[in-house]
Amino acid sequence: MSDLKEKVARLRQAYAPHEHRPLGGYLAAMGTYAGVTAGIAGLVRATGRPVPERPAPADVVLLAIATHKLSRLLSKDAVTSPLRAPFTSYDRPIGSGEVMEQVRDQGSSTRHAIGELLSCPFCLAVWVATGLTGGLVLAPRLTRLVATALTAVAASDFLQMAYAVAQQAAEGHGPDKD
Repeated sequence: MSDLKEKVARLRQAYAPHEHRPLGGYLAAMGTYAGVTAGIAGLVRATGRPVPERPAPADVVLLAIATHKLSRLLSKDAVTSPLRAPFTSYDRPIGSGEVMEQVRDQGSSTRHAIGELLSCPFCLAVWVATGLTGGLVLAPRLTRLVATALTAVAASDFLQMAYAVAQQAAEGHGPDKD
């Protein structure tokens, strides 16, 4: 067993000699993702739900926008910071109700990897898209309803930002005026 530990330590050192990279935590996250995905697939099979040969383009667009919004909501929104707090620490506000957080380095490599996952909308999007896609097969009506609400919020966010930019331009405070 100590021979395996030595090989893992050498691998870790060779991979990132000057930076802490929680490879064990990443392996745990990948294993969990594989388990969740297998669980969804098993549930689909057990319930006999038909899997579409090709998803409808409208569903792909709906889930893409909903994935974007839910990933940002979970990873950056100030209101959802209690979900991330065990794995991250607050850094600063970044506007539009979002916060920047730093991953906590103390503790286990799994805790660090979870902190990276929960504070990165790009990383979290894989999990969210998988869940929404599974939901589309297992409970399509409910999933489309939830995805529609998330898509409406995403559209509203962009409209709010466009309105703020237009308002600044009308008041003479646009990017070219400063």
